[in-house]
Amino acid sequence: MPLPPGIVYLSTQLPKLLAPALTVYGGKLLAELWFGVAVPPWLATSAYVLSGPVVLTIIVQYPAAHGAIVCPTVPGSIGGINMLFSKTEDSYPGEPLAALSTTLGYTFSLRLLFQNRIFTAEPENIKAILATEFNSFEKGAEFRRVMEPLLGTGVFAADGKFHRQMTRPFFHRERISDFDLFDHHAENAIGQFKARLREGHPADFQDMVSRFTMDAATSFLFNHDLHSLSAGLPYPHDVPETARDAHAADVFSQAFQEAQSVTAMRNRFGEHWPLTEFWVDKLHKPMGIVQAAMDKLGVGVQTSNELGEREVQEGETLLDHLVNYTEDHTILRDEILNISVAGRDTTASLLTFTIYMLAEHPNILLKLRNEILRVVGPTRRPTHDDFRELKYLRVQTLRLYSPVTAQQATIFRAKNGGAPIYVPAGTKTPFGTIVMHRRTDLWGPDALEFDPERFLDERLHKYLTPNPFIFLPFNAGPRICLGQQFAYHESSFFLVRLLQTFSMITLAPEAQPPASRPPAIWQTEDKVGWKAREKVRVRSHLTLFIVGGLWVRMEEASGEETV
Repeated sequence: MPLPPGIVYLSTQLPKLLAPALTVYGGKLLAELWFGVAVPPWLATSAYVLSGPVVLTIIVQYPAAHGAIVCPTVPGSIGGINMLFSKTEDSYPGEPLAALSTTLGYTFSLRLLFQNRIFTAEPENIKAILATEFNSFEKGAEFRRVMEPLLGTGVFAADGKFHRQMTRPFFHRERISDFDLFDHHAENAIGQFKARLREGHPADFQDMVSRFTMDAATSFLFNHDLHSLSAGLPYPHDVPETARDAHAADVFSQAFQEAQSVTAMRNRFGEHWPLTEFWVDKLHKPMGIVQAAMDKLGVGVQTSNELGEREVQEGETLLDHLVNYTEDHTILRDEILNISVAGRDTTASLLTFTIYMLAEHPNILLKLRNEILRVVGPTRRPTHDDFRELKYLRVQTLRLYSPVTAQQATIFRAKNGGAPIYVPAGTKTPFGTIVMHRRTDLWGPDALEFDPERFLDERLHKYLTPNPFIFLPFNAGPRICLGQQFAYHESSFFLVRLLQTFSMITLAPEAQPPASRPPAIWQTEDKVGWKAREKVRVRSHLTLFIVGGLWVRMEEASGEETV
């Protein structure tokens, strides 16, 4: 039986915490035994107490002594404990960092449990992390330790080229245009959604589209449909629902949601997360369910005798390709899970927030539908060439509601940068794309407004064209998202089919579970103007989502419309 996380943590941390005092004690013994100098008790006690702060001061003063500038630092209690334990239930992703940026600038240092983190939302700094100085940054050992129980050795937690080389050949244009598969699952999902609405009830779009993306992704990537849509859609919280057996896909989804939430909290505490799970590992139970599901995806797949990098064969799935790349069962399972996360959660997030914004902006919905009807028509299936003409369809949701709101890197050698700003080796350097995407100095005074026209009119050439690193929904550089085009095609295809079917979308706030509605404090405490405008409670673990789902009503289109 493994030891409790807290016990393991203390066994590794106590030597580090005691090292300064033990060094003082060794010096005291050396003075007394070797040189015969008696150290007064008051001096020894003072040295023990001050040894830690003295070491910390030396670390802090070192950069200034070498001509570097130290980042502005967030004020707080000792070790930043007050920030670490601040209430998270009512927080908005990235908003506390955006609020700090208004006074400290968009690059600043904050200490959490005596560990420095340098946060940035400056495009040039993010460009350095992702591209121009990519080789100076890595995910970092601590990040890998926190993420390993969830993502294992997969591409999202790993450094190096191995995992990206393993999956890259699969994501080329010929394979991401499998619209037959998209159409099959979209027809099923939209059909169920339409049936629920015809019953007179609002429906949870986030739940429906998460099932669609899961079934489409597992079919496309592994030739194994999880049939999560067959479990049926949930009813609003105030509608009695007959008891039903738990569907395997629902059990997996709930377990994975729990595992992501636990991992997000662990990442908040960094290497000190065992203090929050001292006696019980909260990931043990949900990850047992998740790993069992991932193992089932690999059942019956035979490994080729010829392993290594090669071309993807006609009709081959990603799983077929992976087992011809490695025989390692753990690597296969971890990679399946990582790609499944990308295939389901990120695309579901994009589609959910797109519908949220279209419900809030009926004029934009009308213009988008008119474009779809003009280019594709009311019933025809969209093609790859159609998407080139659907310019109004893309981009804007990814700016305001990027599925991944922030990321983290760790610099592995000390560096002077910026003004110059000193970045010690081993420092975590989280960067917030959600903060950067909403900056008025980068996007204009209307940066917080949902307006697809900004990517089509003069604002495109004024803001984005001269500074492309202000918009990074898919990352950049060597870590750019391999499934970028897959996500674009899947989400675009689904939106076209959805808006061919429905002509009007409205929110159904009464159907939102009471605990999932925006907290009242969002109306009174909104330092940067993000929270008060929201009609739903936005939260993030690995990806952005809406607590309690996105409950909407939709009006069916006539089917004979033209533009």
